[in-house]
Amino acid sequence: MSVPIKPARSYADELLQRFRTQGDPPADHVIDSIAKTKGVGGIRQLMSWLIKPTHVETDVAEQEAIRHFFVEQNQLPTWADWEKMKLGMAVFQQHGRQIGLILGCFSLPYCYLGANGAQVLWLTERIKKDTARRLQETGDWLFGVSTRNEWETGKAIQRTLTVRLIHACARWFVQHSGRWQDDWGLPVNQEDMAGTNLAFSYIVLRGLRKLDTTLSEEQEEGFLHHFNVVGYLNGIAEELLPQNLRQAYLLDRAIVRRQFRPSDAGKGLTSALLDAIAQQPNGEKSTKTDRPEAVRNLAAGEMRFFLGDQYADWLAIPPVPVEKRFVNVLNRLPIFSNSVYS
Repeated sequence: MSVPIKPARSYADELLQRFRTQGDPPADHVIDSIAKTKGVGGIRQLMSWLIKPTHVETDVAEQEAIRHFFVEQNQLPTWADWEKMKLGMAVFQQHGRQIGLILGCFSLPYCYLGANGAQVLWLTERIKKDTARRLQETGDWLFGVSTRNEWETGKAIQRTLTVRLIHACARWFVQHSGRWQDDWGLPVNQEDMAGTNLAFSYIVLRGLRKLDTTLSEEQEEGFLHHFNVVGYLNGIAEELLPQNLRQAYLLDRAIVRRQFRPSDAGKGLTSALLDAIAQQPNGEKSTKTDRPEAVRNLAAGEMRFFLGDQYADWLAIPPVPVEKRFVNVLNRLPIFSNSVYS
């Protein structure tokens, strides 16, 4: 019996360059509407409400554009397969600690290698000044959308639509900052969003392989499919959601070829990430290896293990060896985790 060949597709420069100038029209429309009626202060109110909706008193949520967005976008794509999604979520739940390590020491620095896209995070400054909280927020979202109950109650969609509007706010602020360069593309553009979605899906699968975690092809395809659904809800164009691992590989290679290079933004973001990881409490009895300096070096070694020396050098990751007897220290740290789900 012959093995079916997975359909491939090309991701030409012309296609990706076109998507580099595109944002998220439905979400951007909401932000433009707020800007016209309430100005910059209204967008700041919206951003505060999106980050902590229960702690900010504002009428911003009552605006028609926002209500319409959450109603109109609150639906799965027609191609979403619940059985595949459940399989993908099961992988996340079963290997949560390993995936948390991969996200912190592989996926995030992998994103920072995209020199143009990294400028958004660098200019908004929140990720470099409050990295630990950003890790926690991202962990809340990732573990939330990887939990079946969150989908069955509708919370996963609401979480993702909220993140989508946060991205649109960031896009608006950076565009109006006076510091953005047009040759970087649009802030938080489709190509960069697709690359980030790959970092949470395909790159995680690559990381699990490097950790000698064996998954079936069905499990890997289910994991990819699940995050394609998440990516769709997050406003990514369907053309940039790979239908199988072969397409994910080709899209990743195209983005790497176009965007990866050394940058001050990438180096600065990676340094801030290492500092944040070093300060994470492990919740267990302290040992000599729990010192921030030791944990930082260990995290740097893990990043080199996942990224390889060339990419690690581009991000100015210290050339420290990984001492395997201390690897369990990193495995205990709540990197990209959530106490409710982990």
